[in-house]
Amino acid sequence: MSRSRLVPGAEVVAVPGRGLAVRTPEGEFLGVRTTGADENVLLSRLTGATTGPLGEELDRVLRAFEEAGYVAPDRPDAQWPAARRDIRLLGDPVLTEPLAAQLTALGARPRTTGTAPASDASPVSVADLLDGDPAAVVWCLDGPVPDGLWDAADSLPSHGVAWLRCHREGWQAYVEPVAAAPGDVTAAHVRSRRLAATPAHRELAAYWSGPRTAGAPVRLTPPAATLLAALLADELGRWATGAPDPAGLPARRRLRRVDLRTLTVTEHPVLPVPEVAPMPRTDG
Repeated sequence: MSRSRLVPGAEVVAVPGRGLAVRTPEGEFLGVRTTGADENVLLSRLTGATTGPLGEELDRVLRAFEEAGYVAPDRPDAQWPAARRDIRLLGDPVLTEPLAAQLTALGARPRTTGTAPASDASPVSVADLLDGDPAAVVWCLDGPVPDGLWDAADSLPSHGVAWLRCHREGWQAYVEPVAAAPGDVTAAHVRSRRLAATPAHRELAAYWSGPRTAGAPVRLTPPAATLLAALLADELGRWATGAPDPAGLPARRRLRRVDLRTLTVTEHPVLPVPEVAPMPRTDG
């Protein structure tokens, strides 16, 4: 049998008078019944210190750990592939700067190419976004998304380029799912789903279109900007390395909402919006 070890987040603890218990990556405790077998040998195998036969009872326990997903073959950490290393960043420096630092630490090669255009500026073309042949484009806005700003970027997955974005609306920020292939969730899909999910769809549409009157501006604190950058960097890292999704919603179907006052993150399912067939023509 190959060398195995507990997956990250899983731990085994000796409970006085009750034997062993496993603390799962979800934070739950489960009792381990070894039926009097040598627990030290089991712990040695679970930490990857030894290999070789265990005996019938301990072999049963180890198989139970494997079937539950708490043990995996020992393998090196996934590295950021060279073909996906070039990441183009657009948007506001309060978000792109901490994101660039985190991506660099993970092994990517971020390239910041300018700030987001004003709402009355000419839309960015697909050719502009593809300049430099990036593997992914990330666009971060410290404010609402102007109408039409991300229309061209929504076509990036059809060009083989991953597309990730976030924006802020008052004290709420939204990290949208990464779109890496045709059929993934785009910014337009998120917009449509959010309008469909609220009875205040007229008000939300008017808020996006502007103008808006506000008092003292909301300013992203360093912890809030770092959290948003961390969520974006984690999404990109999982896309680049093919790492499995954590427990919860699939990454490509997950909209994250961040309360910037408390740094609370909630997840919401989001699906692509199918194209609507044109209405048939009627004569007469």
